[in-house]
Amino acid sequence: MLQLFKSETFVLLLIFGSYLAGQWLFKKVRFPLLHPLIIAIAIVMGYIKLVGMPIPEFMDKSELVNYMLGPSVVALGYLLYKQIDYLKGNVYSILTSVFIGSIVGIISVIALAKLTGADKVLIASLEPKSVTTPIALAVSQQAGGITPITAAAVVFCGILGSILGPYILKLLGIKSSIAKGLAMGASSHAVGTAKAIEMGVIEGAISGLAIGLMGVMTALLIPIFNHFL
Repeated sequence: MLQLFKSETFVLLLIFGSYLAGQWLFKKVRFPLLHPLIIAIAIVMGYIKLVGMPIPEFMDKSELVNYMLGPSVVALGYLLYKQIDYLKGNVYSILTSVFIGSIVGIISVIALAKLTGADKVLIASLEPKSVTTPIALAVSQQAGGITPITAAAVVFCGILGSILGPYILKLLGIKSSIAKGLAMGASSHAVGTAKAIEMGVIEGAISGLAIGLMGVMTALLIPIFNHFL
């Protein structure tokens, strides 16, 4: 019977079911800290502990989910294509904004790490925190970081950005749909983009663009910053 609960089919059903349960609960209570991802993570962690499944085995049986991360990000390009007119006249401002955001994201990690006495391995693990998971893991591994820490940091930033992002944008009086989309996508990647799509079609499309740009720029900039560490 235990083998059934450790099968690949059950693991995949558990992952998708946990997220759907989290969505249902969040819609019922509307409490920010009960984000669907937080609920899903708690359920999956409880399952792993209950059945005694080693993490590598769980990762192997949930490989389909990891594989779909890449195509899901690429699929956001369709939204961008539908809103392509909004890019006209804003290309340079978009590239500049994401470039500065990437630099600030990397420098903030390095500065905080230096202040707290963190070593280079931890810095390398946290630098790609604002990049979508597939890119972040690859960048972290290449820089000598610890990929599980990177994955946790990416999820944390995504959830935090999707919860606080809309409130911060409202507090700062940001009304531009393009600016909102860039902020959400550049700071909290796919999770933030899901929230941006709820904010509006333009916000979602530009947020999807920001994910790709942020990933490329961060991947290029991190080796340069690490060279001087």
